[in-house]
Amino acid sequence: MKKVTALLMTMVMLVSLVGCGKSDASKTSTTTETPTTSEATKAPDATEASTATASDPIDLTMWCIATESDSNRHAYEASIADFQAAHPEINLTWEATQNQEYKTKIKAAVAANEMPDIFFTWGCAFLGDFVDAGRVYSVDDVYAKHASELPEVMMGNVKYDGKYYGVPMTMNIVGMFSNMELLKEAGYDHVPATYDELIACCDALVAKGIIPFGCSGKETWAVTEYLESIIEKTAGASALNEIFAGNATWANDDVAKAVGIFQEMIEKNYFDPEGIALSNDEVKANFIAGKYAFYMNGTWNAADFDKAGLSDKIQVAEFPVIDSSKSKLGELIGGPSDTLAVAASSKNAEVAAESAFEIAKGICHYGYLDGNGLPAWTPDYDTSGINSLTKSVADIVANSSQMVLYGDTAMSADTANIYLDYVSQVYASVIDGKAFVEGLVNDIK
Repeated sequence: MKKVTALLMTMVMLVSLVGCGKSDASKTSTTTETPTTSEATKAPDATEASTATASDPIDLTMWCIATESDSNRHAYEASIADFQAAHPEINLTWEATQNQEYKTKIKAAVAANEMPDIFFTWGCAFLGDFVDAGRVYSVDDVYAKHASELPEVMMGNVKYDGKYYGVPMTMNIVGMFSNMELLKEAGYDHVPATYDELIACCDALVAKGIIPFGCSGKETWAVTEYLESIIEKTAGASALNEIFAGNATWANDDVAKAVGIFQEMIEKNYFDPEGIALSNDEVKANFIAGKYAFYMNGTWNAADFDKAGLSDKIQVAEFPVIDSSKSKLGELIGGPSDTLAVAASSKNAEVAAESAFEIAKGICHYGYLDGNGLPAWTPDYDTSGINSLTKSVADIVANSSQMVLYGDTAMSADTANIYLDYVSQVYASVIDGKAFVEGLVNDIK
């Protein structure tokens, strides 16, 4: 526990609380460290979520993205099972929708004010749009009961104009997963540490007939995992953060340069040409099957790689620095974002809020043990069995200096849609770096 306390103190010193409300819109970057402990395992505490009796049940609905193929599916199932066992007085009905489709679904539900009681969301501007529309219930009173186990530093991306509107579960970063057996075939016994070394490695892989990277073109968010990392390691985390926050223009030569670097990698056959038509699940399956040497995506994937028995064959690192005068190692894409929130229209909003905290804590508990990300809640259970990939991610985060939240959640919905459209055009090589920045300058007002 001393180690946990020390890490939390470091978090407080390193992290500026992220305020995503109108009064705090300029603060969208986070830095955090991961608390660990080796206390005896125990199930998440049950929170008294209702005073209803068994003869007077309360019906709650919940939407999320934990589909059958999602890494977090088990964590949701286990947490909800615990919740239902602890609360027979509550009838919880939940459904999961695939990531990209869910974004459209929840936005439409918010617009029509036809929302479930509890819903999955991403923090910062994504949730902020719903808060601005008056559609989200403030969880301030319930959070006060959990503040000792859910550090305030983790609540920044759900704080708007001084009030809290969501319950964080886990945090993740974009990691560069590397198949060490394929790298060995190209003459490398380590993950390339510099950009020049990465390029040389990719050239060697191509010469061996090995595809360096796989990336889904059907799900544009997956493309941003690559492009945003390249922009950050070219222009710097602070510059990218200011752009996402709307405090700086997209008319940035370094952004155009980064787009050019990304497209040059595509032109040099570093990316699977079939990826443009593949889903992210298909691309990940190809990586697991040994088709690609590298896979850039969220570190929640560590669970699936471990489950596939690949923990001893895969290593995870951050994308290397491209321009050391503006960026450095430790500047990462990611942060605490996965969140449960409560609809203001819920007939049982207070009960839903209590339930959301209990379910979120359970998802964090099981998700961390599974390797689906780092915990937003301070662990009070045995973490000695965490897989090696997740431990490596924890080390990367522990040494981080700044994070920039994923662009499509850091920006408001309309702005993010414009941005994603241009990202898609970049991956398809329809536009170059100059057209990318000029288009965003013209279309984002």
